[in-house]
Amino acid sequence: MGPVLLRRDREEASEASTTDQRLLDSRGPSDWVHTDPWRVLRIQAEFVEGFGALAEVPRAVTVFGSARTARDDPEYQTGREIGAALANAGFAAITGGGPGAMEAVNRGASEAGGLSIGLGIELPHEQGINAWVDLGVNFRYFFARKTMFIKYSQAFICLPGGFGTLDELFEALTLVQTKKVTKFPVVLFGSAYWTGLYEWVRDTVLAQGKVSEREAALLHVTDDIDDAVGVVMEAYKAWEETH
Repeated sequence: MGPVLLRRDREEASEASTTDQRLLDSRGPSDWVHTDPWRVLRIQAEFVEGFGALAEVPRAVTVFGSARTARDDPEYQTGREIGAALANAGFAAITGGGPGAMEAVNRGASEAGGLSIGLGIELPHEQGINAWVDLGVNFRYFFARKTMFIKYSQAFICLPGGFGTLDELFEALTLVQTKKVTKFPVVLFGSAYWTGLYEWVRDTVLAQGKVSEREAALLHVTDDIDDAVGVVMEAYKAWEETH
């Protein structure tokens, strides 16, 4: 194991091949690329690549939403309008880089002259980065990608979406709740879709003391794009005052 010698392997220490020979010799099994130590290097590389690509991104907002939103769905047009509104307010728009609502937001931001960013993920059903992304980074690991969403955003806006959107939503709420990030608003856009979840948090989770009123108030439900961007702007100004 490189410089590490395990007692049970002492008899094998005099094997004919060397480490660099095994590295350079393309013959033999490829199982080693799937071992955990090699995965650690891949994970490290993803963080390095993400940090390097996004380090100079200006203030930004991540918008989540369903990859299954059709282009003729009113939610697609809403996504375009949100992307454009963020661009006009001076924010880069970050999405998961895929189709559907993500494409809509990237498209709106790009058409409005803003910076459109997509952080893609390797999936069994390959989606690829949509054509409206100006800066795209593909990830193998969800947790590396999540770090980028949080680190380089000043807020989350959640359009109607599925498990992936819910996952990112509650990840952000947990990080704000535990003060891992501060001044980070979470906007749920589309009251018809999100009110049931909001009421459950208020009437069940809060009512049973599982979260505080301040924590429940982290969620902001709206149908108004100006209101959504206003919440983002207000939080960003508060963040600027403390940094």
